[in-house]
Amino acid sequence: MKARYERNSRTLSPEENKRLWACRVCVVGCGGLGGHVIEQLGRLGIGHLTAIDGDVFVESNLNRQLLSDETTLGKNKAEEAKIRMEKVNSDVAVQAVPLFVTAENCATLLKGHDVIVDALDNIDARRLLAAGAAKLGIPLVHGAIAGWYGQVSVILPGMETFDALYPEKDEKATGKGIEQELGNPAFTPAAIASIQVAETVKLLLGRDGGLVGKLLAINLLDHEYEVLAL
Repeated sequence: MKARYERNSRTLSPEENKRLWACRVCVVGCGGLGGHVIEQLGRLGIGHLTAIDGDVFVESNLNRQLLSDETTLGKNKAEEAKIRMEKVNSDVAVQAVPLFVTAENCATLLKGHDVIVDALDNIDARRLLAAGAAKLGIPLVHGAIAGWYGQVSVILPGMETFDALYPEKDEKATGKGIEQELGNPAFTPAAIASIQVAETVKLLLGRDGGLVGKLLAINLLDHEYEVLAL
């Protein structure tokens, strides 16, 4: 085992570390959640990462988005994710896709991955992603934040979890909704992304104790944490 992965040991066995190196994870959205997800997955030693985002960094991203700095303003988020990982762990193969996921390209972009991570910031795009993952038979790790609050769920193909989380009849199930109302601080996406990474690793390794068919709801203001069955 390389020295860089020694601190993974005892949490993850050498055999599990090797298995992670052969895994392929797709992170859709490279902003607040996605930047932290990509950073952690790469440091852990996930061998193949696909970073998808058609957006560019703007000044208002600087308060929370790990991949942004004053020199990356105006640059594509997915391409900056690849550049960042070349500095952090150059052994990781990162495919940067500077596109938004659409109904037309969804299947092509998502296929061939072991897990898809939802790091998006609007429900319309999330719904499209969830449908695409289900159609391809790929597990989806959902995460969302708004102000002091966040949530994580693991959706396996065939589960109707996403529809339970975001009913189409709900007026706030379109656009950014409550996230715009409550804001996007630095600490909430970092916390939620870390949990998404933990859930991704559990899926890849077949570990128990995950959030399959469940919703973890977090209130960082009052430190309330609740796991709900869906």
